[in-house]
Amino acid sequence: MKSNFKSIQVVLAALGLTILVASFTLTRKTEPAVTGRDNPKAEKLRLQPDFKAEHLYSPSENKQGSWVAMTFDDKGRLIASDQFGALYRMSIPAAGGGPASPAQKLTIGKGANIDTLGMGYANGLLYAFNSLYVMINNSKNNRSFTRQSGLYRLQDTDGDDQFDKLTLLKAMVGDGEHGPHSIILSPDKKSLVVISGNHTDVPSMDWHRLPKNWQEDQLFPLIKDPRGHANDRMAPGGWIATTDPEGKRFELISAGYRNAFDIAYNEVGDLFVYDADMEWDFGLPWYRPTRICHATSGSEFGWRTGNSKWSPTFPDNLPPVINIGQGSPTNLIHLKDAKFPAKYKSTLLAFDWSFGIVHAIHLKPSGSTYTADRTEFLSGLPLPLTDGVIGPDGALYFLTGGRRLESDLYRVTYTGSESTAPVAAAPVSQANTLRRSLEKYHSENPDKGAVAAAWPHLNNPDRFVRYAARIALEHQPVADWQDRALKEKDPVALINAMIGLTRQGKADQKNAILNALMSVNYKALTQPQQLDILRAFELVFLRMGQPDATIKPKLIAYLNSYYPANNAHLNRALSKALIYLEAPKVIERTLALMAVKEEAGANALREETATASNDLIMRSQQYGGDIAAMLAKVPPAQHTYYATMLSLAKTGWTPQTQETYFKWFREAFNYKGGRSYVGFLDRARKLALNHVAADKKAYFDKLSGGDILSKNGNDLISGIMPKGPGRFWRLENALPAVEAGLTGRNFKQGKEMYSATTCIVCHTMKGEGGAIGPDLTQLYTRFSAKDMVEAIVDPNKAISDQYAATQYSLKNGTSVVGRLVNEDKNFYYVSQNPYAPETLEKVPKKNVLSAKYSGVSIMFTGLINSLNEDEFKDLMAYLMSGGNENSPMFAPASTEKKAGDK
Repeated sequence: MKSNFKSIQVVLAALGLTILVASFTLTRKTEPAVTGRDNPKAEKLRLQPDFKAEHLYSPSENKQGSWVAMTFDDKGRLIASDQFGALYRMSIPAAGGGPASPAQKLTIGKGANIDTLGMGYANGLLYAFNSLYVMINNSKNNRSFTRQSGLYRLQDTDGDDQFDKLTLLKAMVGDGEHGPHSIILSPDKKSLVVISGNHTDVPSMDWHRLPKNWQEDQLFPLIKDPRGHANDRMAPGGWIATTDPEGKRFELISAGYRNAFDIAYNEVGDLFVYDADMEWDFGLPWYRPTRICHATSGSEFGWRTGNSKWSPTFPDNLPPVINIGQGSPTNLIHLKDAKFPAKYKSTLLAFDWSFGIVHAIHLKPSGSTYTADRTEFLSGLPLPLTDGVIGPDGALYFLTGGRRLESDLYRVTYTGSESTAPVAAAPVSQANTLRRSLEKYHSENPDKGAVAAAWPHLNNPDRFVRYAARIALEHQPVADWQDRALKEKDPVALINAMIGLTRQGKADQKNAILNALMSVNYKALTQPQQLDILRAFELVFLRMGQPDATIKPKLIAYLNSYYPANNAHLNRALSKALIYLEAPKVIERTLALMAVKEEAGANALREETATASNDLIMRSQQYGGDIAAMLAKVPPAQHTYYATMLSLAKTGWTPQTQETYFKWFREAFNYKGGRSYVGFLDRARKLALNHVAADKKAYFDKLSGGDILSKNGNDLISGIMPKGPGRFWRLENALPAVEAGLTGRNFKQGKEMYSATTCIVCHTMKGEGGAIGPDLTQLYTRFSAKDMVEAIVDPNKAISDQYAATQYSLKNGTSVVGRLVNEDKNFYYVSQNPYAPETLEKVPKKNVLSAKYSGVSIMFTGLINSLNEDEFKDLMAYLMSGGNENSPMFAPASTEKKAGDK
């Protein structure tokens, strides 16, 4: 057939319904060249120029599970682990040598001495010291594989290429996707470094470089996740430790992570971490994007449960190198050993499972730490990335899979003309050398010279140096430096010394510490220094108790005139301190800030992230819908912070301020955040109601939205919502439900479910609805029940180019994903959010290297999974009748089935 004739497959974006329309002549928009047609598996990959990807192996096709961890042994063979199964070993063909031979299951022992339990369920693998180290992440309820979580060592003691000795080096209490994770080799190749997520208890350690007296340290009113996630997980969160090859001595290096899966050293021996976000916190002020952190000795990164996560401005934790954005981190690699061009030799590759992106993080030394730029090294739609390593040949090997998804092994090589020879590491900066010299005092043995060495750097302009100096101080006996701290005159040194003294000293020094802090000229401080002193006050309140009656008025007088400030972070810190201290008129001033339109209302989600939220919507059917809905109506994060903080205020309210405050909650429920957004607001609302007079509580409960919330406060009941309980609808259970007959159905409920599942957002039915997808009114005249059900539950099975998303690869190393809706001579106009289709990304054609259609439908999967069987049947009847209330599928209005009737 000629190219200007096409049999168009119209994909119904929101429902995924596939309609085959008769062939007809079509004049198409101009399309950029499509690249990457090497083979079916590699076709979906988008690579940087001069890189080639090969698909090597499919574990899932060979019934070997879904692989999530990998390493190479001393013979160049790949060893990998199924997330919920065994270990496998395989030889890898040379580049261009075709697919790999089948992998073989690894066993322990042989013959009569074989260990029948075997080894697997590994989140981390490392071959070193003639041993295979395995980080098992296993549920305590797993009856088929009973080895406990922890770090294991496998050895071949007789040289027959068969592991025959198994040693548990360190048992760990933790499992699931936030359990024990990766293992890597230290830069000097003398020790191991391990990392675990925040659902793994810190095991017994021989030493803690981060002093062990960690606490929640958050004056913000504690609200744990309303849906229960991590509610029993307290400080210090995820952690990193080092140990010797025999596992005899463990030392804690760093903590305060949510769920960092992997770590990597750069070419000069600095350690980096790729930490996770909490997607249920989207739109809330405590949301923290996925980020790359520089894990220095004794470092703390401030993850805490619920809404208590620390601000990166807190001086007792460290800021990230770069905020990436939403995602699910699974792997981190440094390219110092890769046979890639020189520009990649100081680059980290950060793997994101949710959105199928390998981020290239180009590190740039900055004082004693780093900044970074981000480009997109590799991506695919879909591409659930799990692990990757640089192989003995200098190529990048990576896996996809996880959560029992289809799993594949790929290799990426550089094919261009630039040199891939090793590049000598640049000299370590003086600031970096200074920081490391201070970190030597983070040892278990107090050093008489430590105080003298650290003190001059408590006011160092480099934040990481100041932090290292304070931690060095905290490792020394308090008696050696307490008096000096209280007499310190330099304001910056004093603030940091007081933080250290508050963390390590006794509560009888509370007044002395507060008076020392109030001796600082607040107005003369820079904004970051003002944040530091406010945090110092907060730590004193938390660790040493409320200020007494003689000190409290002085504290209020010291801070009161500076609130409100002209900086959002300062206003958060000042509101926190002054509401806690019950300062006069603090409620009125805070409500005045809440009345100001928040121009940067989405700062908790969009501020200083390397990826744009809009660009992620069509990269993930699992999370894209949540992001799309939220971006269509972003919550005012700063206002939410103030409202939550005001829930702590017991006194100072007037009838007018209470009216204003509680009305705010009802309005805030109109915004769309992550899954826990409504629940967090409700918990703050209820905390505030505790301070209302008993005879007014019912009034303010309704005024603040109590009447539009579900019984548990986690969801809104206003509007149209499925009653459920939902189920995982697939062809095997959905089609029989429809084929059993659609008679006596409820038209009203079918129409409501059409709205509740957001079909109406993208499609028109009898003149009502959106226009992103085609009109569904005549759907029933062309398609069978099976066609319709199959397209709903599997929208990716067939995608028309009329309704497909396109991935545009840009010259700056990034890409844009969305639906092309228009173009002119100079620009593509791309819609990225189906819930806000009028918002277009303008992509200059001169910046586009290439484009390819996405293999993922712009319909989000699982939209019908909230429906019970009756709701599903009523929806199908509504679709199959073309929205005709008089269809014989529906019962007369007087006898319609009630929701939940069979």
